[in-house]
Amino acid sequence: MYVTSFVDRIVVGVLAPALKADLLLTDTQLGLLGGTAFALLYTTLGIPVGWLADRLNRVTIIATSLAVWSLFTAACGLATGFWWLFLARVGVGVGEAGGTAPAQSLLADAFPPGQRARALGIYALGIPLGTACGLLFGAYFATKLDWRIAFQVLGTFGLLLAPVVAIALRDLRSGATVPRHGQGMPLPARREVLQAFAGKAAFWWLALGAGFSSVFGYALFFWVPSFLARSHGMALLDVSLYYAAVVLLGGGFAGWIASALADSLGSRHRAAFALVPAGVLVVATPFAVCAVMAGGKLLALWLFVIPIAVGLAWIGPVTAAVQHLFPAGMRATAAAAFLLVNSLVGLGLGSPLIGAISDTLHARFGADSLRYALLVALCFQLAGAACFFLASRRVARDWA
Repeated sequence: MYVTSFVDRIVVGVLAPALKADLLLTDTQLGLLGGTAFALLYTTLGIPVGWLADRLNRVTIIATSLAVWSLFTAACGLATGFWWLFLARVGVGVGEAGGTAPAQSLLADAFPPGQRARALGIYALGIPLGTACGLLFGAYFATKLDWRIAFQVLGTFGLLLAPVVAIALRDLRSGATVPRHGQGMPLPARREVLQAFAGKAAFWWLALGAGFSSVFGYALFFWVPSFLARSHGMALLDVSLYYAAVVLLGGGFAGWIASALADSLGSRHRAAFALVPAGVLVVATPFAVCAVMAGGKLLALWLFVIPIAVGLAWIGPVTAAVQHLFPAGMRATAAAAFLLVNSLVGLGLGSPLIGAISDTLHARFGADSLRYALLVALCFQLAGAACFFLASRRVARDWA
């Protein structure tokens, strides 16, 4: 399910050159399609959906959400202009609001605290796998067939997958209590949930850190294919083949290693769930600068392995930390609130901000305007590392 969700998100970035040419779009409009349109209701609907997921069958919510976002993905293929495509992407965000938070809650109930970062890290492999599939799939359709068919095929696949998800998954929860690693706990009232959020500074620092680091992360996934095509003269299909390999090589291993490290160190020092992500973000920053400023395309691609890996490595430890901060009856709501902050800052701001900066710098730097726009986004990555460090000072105190 998560692979499918990221294919649907990332394919807009791959199809951006075709969309730009066919629908006469600016970089700012492309950024709005890749970020703001999706994040607009994806973030705000996540909270009520998370609240429902703490009370109703999570599998039903996940399967229904998959069907909804797949239907709107197919609708993207019928677009005749910017606003049609924008509203269809809003609809994709509406559907995906019910995917991640219930899934994270489901996994947190299924695994004890010492295994949660690894379990959520494996779930997060849907990001590099979905990104790579989206890159290859989108590039093939954009160059060999048509971008409209790409959206329609993806939407149809999701609609066929939804009943499979509904049949194959099981919600471990029964009735009004939570199971296994939260057994016998009654569901909390709304006031208790609000009080829990208000009193956990670690949660807010983690969410802000994820949002700031995601500004550069989402900018990489959305804009690097266009950057490699413009600044290094690579054909779209070549860009996608190389970049998909880079995402798989970096994202898969780094996410697993960081999650296993956080589980291991976190059993003794709970602050490790935030310190590990802070450390890897700082280490990756100079590699990201070198990748963006590299003169040759192959050197740039190899250097991008580190920042792409780090852009995904924090997800397992940080989402596990969020689940650790709250009791079982609040976990889907906590995941949704985390996604609200993360996506509003990272997804809602990242892609359109870089597009707007690129448009502003185009008069001076021409095709290289995206290069310097990506450098601006790196400042947010360092801000994210600072927030994770501040979270590490409160994680142990706020642990549920």
